[in-house]
Amino acid sequence: MLQAQRHSALSIRDPVMDIKQITRVLPHRFPMLLVDRVIEMHSNNHAVGIKNVSMNEPFFQGHYPGAPVMPGVLIVEAMAQLSGLLLARQLEHSGKLPMLLSMDKVKLRRPVVPGDQLVLESETIRVKARTGHVKCRAMVGDQLAAEAVLKFMLVDESQT
Repeated sequence: MLQAQRHSALSIRDPVMDIKQITRVLPHRFPMLLVDRVIEMHSNNHAVGIKNVSMNEPFFQGHYPGAPVMPGVLIVEAMAQLSGLLLARQLEHSGKLPMLLSMDKVKLRRPVVPGDQLVLESETIRVKARTGHVKCRAMVGDQLAAEAVLKFMLVDESQT
């Protein structure tokens, strides 16, 4: 409960990165931009972000009518986008972009529905010249919604 209160208090304070700063770093745009704000960024190895889940999300029209549930792949994508922001901090002047390479140990633990606030967390495991490796989780309140270990290939911006 204490962790949920901590994240709840964090989600309303000034962000470390707002949506304008996020769109300067990530190439994603509507409807695929899935991080609304970054509320913590520690020493280039840990980040916490927020995804507010609204009934206005386009995927709820078909997933599922009458019983809307956020697709698990989009929860993983939100964790990957936060991880991309974290890795971009380390790669700021390298001319490289993180591209999702693999997903391991993915677990979807609870449904995410309209009105939920996903608190996304990403922690670097290892960053090398050509790859980045992170551990992620998504929380709704004090409940674990999803977790995964993600690997990224670091590619030249000119190749994207």
